[in-house]
Amino acid sequence: MIKLKIKVGDTVKVVAGDHKGSEGKVVTVDKIKNKAIVEGVNLVSKHEKPSAKNPQGGIVKKEAPLHISNLSLIDPKSGETTRVGYEVRDGKKVRFSKKSNEVI
Repeated sequence: MIKLKIKVGDTVKVVAGDHKGSEGKVVTVDKIKNKAIVEGVNLVSKHEKPSAKNPQGGIVKKEAPLHISNLSLIDPKSGETTRVGYEVRDGKKVRFSKKSNEVI
């Protein structure tokens, strides 16, 4: 398991794959599989059986996980994609944007 540079709540851009260019917020991160689910990106159709929660059943659109390597963090200040670095500032370990050198 490696240290991931993307966390829940980050705004990311898909840089590779079928959904290249799409942007969204990270909903969940799976550290073991190195995958993340991004809001509104990589939608797949799932067939659901009728249940108490969904009595009708049918086909439901859901977000599928994307590999972390296909995502790039968007810098909140500039709105561009950036790489992430870690350093100690004022005695605290913080994430910072490599482009703008701002704390994320």
